[in-house]
Amino acid sequence: MRHLIRLDDWTAADAAAVFALADAYRAGTGPRTDGAAVMFFPASSLRTRVSFERGAQQMGLQPIVFPPETLDKPEALADVATYLAQWADVVVARHPDIAVLDGLAAASALPVVNAMTDVNHPCEVLADVYALSHEVDVRRTRFLFVGAEGNIARAWHEAAALFGLDLVQCAPAGLAAPGARWTEDLATAVRSADVIVTDGPGRHAEALAGHRITEELLATAPEGVRFAPCPPFVRGREATAGALAGPAFVGHAFKRSLLPVQQAVLAHCLGLG
Repeated sequence: MRHLIRLDDWTAADAAAVFALADAYRAGTGPRTDGAAVMFFPASSLRTRVSFERGAQQMGLQPIVFPPETLDKPEALADVATYLAQWADVVVARHPDIAVLDGLAAASALPVVNAMTDVNHPCEVLADVYALSHEVDVRRTRFLFVGAEGNIARAWHEAAALFGLDLVQCAPAGLAAPGARWTEDLATAVRSADVIVTDGPGRHAEALAGHRITEELLATAPEGVRFAPCPPFVRGREATAGALAGPAFVGHAFKRSLLPVQQAVLAHCLGLG
């Protein structure tokens, strides 16, 4: 049974199969099925929830949505998963505690897909790599992640290991992800970056104030640099309004790939590919 909880658990063959399925869904020829997808999303979820719900419905899966707190009852997660498997085919969960997803998956009752935890966000980064793969050879592209250690940083490091990406993290000393190739020198790092990604600063806003992406910094990057901040971003926080209005910003349409990639993940975990 396939799950997607960490990209570390996937192989290059898994990733290739998902990208092929995403191509098929983009073309309107992706596989369909008749079933249900139980989803756990907080009220604040926007892009991930819309793309999963809409994607599931389009491929024939009825989305049945609960708040993530539903999983916090004093009930064994193996029992929850085994009961859900009587009526549903897959679980999609956004929950802060990745151990909850591990507990659901351990029952081997139905596939479990990680729609974000405090540890990582695999589907978000898969969709970014997929979108970029239609424009560049991602294995020959220099990626710069600007931000502190957190779920988006870890997801990018998982993706770097899976796809063999050239990834460097730029953050103040002490805020890099464990084992990351790291620099504190943003000005120098930007000058050799083909793709720049960011995350919100969270509790490290003061420490990261000097690591804001500006239009002046982007002007020093290689020609054709792509700036892909992870939403939700705030103008003047991780990037200036000018940087987000400039030609390097990949734009809102860049996230269009979330829909076919979420569908592809569901199809792959269901064995439809």
